[in-house]
Amino acid sequence: MKYMFEVRIKEGYSAEDYADAWVRASELIQQAPGARGTELHRKIEDPNTLIAIASWDSKAARDAMESDKDPRITDIIRSAAPFVEIRPLGEFEDPEWVVMPPGGPNREH
Repeated sequence: MKYMFEVRIKEGYSAEDYADAWVRASELIQQAPGARGTELHRKIEDPNTLIAIASWDSKAARDAMESDKDPRITDIIRSAAPFVEIRPLGEFEDPEWVVMPPGGPNREH
């Protein structure tokens, strides 16, 4: 499952500053059972807007991490909070199907 957020960087802060905080928090979060990784994507033609994606085995795994969160994670998130606006985009199940072009990286020959 994926948790997705839009991150808007406020003036005077940079996407690189936010990425530093994101990586530091993610390194701790990824130690939790069920964590599958995180990604940040910069919006084309708007370097101050990012999409943040956190992947998990299940909603239960993510909820378990949240209920027993390392306080360092909260501290990192709070340190960046004044410099960004975060809008949750939602929680998404893994896809029921994936359509890949013939001969793509996930296709057998």
